[in-house]
Amino acid sequence: MTTFIDAVGWAGAVLVLAAYALVSTNRLRSQSLPYQGLNIAGAVGLVINSAWNGAIPSAVVNIVWIGIGLYALQHAHRGRSPR
Repeated sequence: MTTFIDAVGWAGAVLVLAAYALVSTNRLRSQSLPYQGLNIAGAVGLVINSAWNGAIPSAVVNIVWIGIGLYALQHAHRGRSPR
């Protein structure tokens, strides 16, 4: 199980870093579904790994990260950009 949790954490890290790289190089817009999806999926992986390993501050930060991504998606879906 530990190997699986480690893999989930590494996958989450790769997704978050990929999202950052893509938006930083103007390949994705920060309000786009793919960008927010990468961030949310990556944060979920990091939450799972952090919680399993007892890194509660990291898990909480990533839960907030998920909330921000969901908020941005909700506003993008409504045709408004978040402030």
